[in-house]
Amino acid sequence: MPQDLFSTTDSVTSPSRDWFDIAPSDNADLSFVPKAIFVGTGGDLVVSSASSNSEVIFRNVPSGTVLDIRPVAVRETGTTATDLVGLI
Repeated sequence: MPQDLFSTTDSVTSPSRDWFDIAPSDNADLSFVPKAIFVGTGGDLVVSSASSNSEVIFRNVPSGTVLDIRPVAVRETGTTATDLVGLI
């Protein structure tokens, strides 16, 4: 019998069960704090930390990268990467 993966406890290191499109915004936080972000089309990514609310720029992120980060927000100003997907 196959294992029911949805009956086990979910953790930060568990595979994502769901995902959502990320629309960068200078005024709004993300609906969920993701486990990671998939970058469909590469570029720069400006994010705010979920713990300290400090901002950092990930520069020249290649297309197809999964960043194992848990930001509270992705900012529009300075973000050039597109097709962003939050993994939760």
